[in-house]
Amino acid sequence: QVQPVEAGGGSVQAGGSLRLSCTASAGTFSRYAMGWFRQASGKERLFVAAISRSGISTTYADSVKGRFTISRDNAKNTVSLQMNSLKPEDTAVYYCAADGSGGAYYTSRTLAEYDYWGQGTQVTVSS
Repeated sequence: QVQPVEAGGGSVQAGGSLRLSCTASAGTFSRYAMGWFRQASGKERLFVAAISRSGISTTYADSVKGRFTISRDNAKNTVSLQMNSLKPEDTAVYYCAADGSGGAYYTSRTLAEYDYWGQGTQVTVSS
């Protein structure tokens, strides 16, 4: 198993950028598809982006497509989320998660498919 740990959250003005990182301790990182989800205060946790264990396949929520980019470095056991053109509605706690099912091209947008979760990191975007 892996234990994801997020870093890089913070506060930024609308239009700004932040880069989140997630480092997975233990386990074999390259065996897991990775995803980012977010949860705004009082709302459900929603899918943001995912990347296959090979890094070849990615998928994004429509709300972030063209603004966010997910990437991974299996040599460093790290997955990143570059967030540009941030909006106040991007404000949420962002969670990194690992999904051990599927093959090299597999990604999932479904919360229940993910086996391991980080503690989350707060992102606040002010207008």
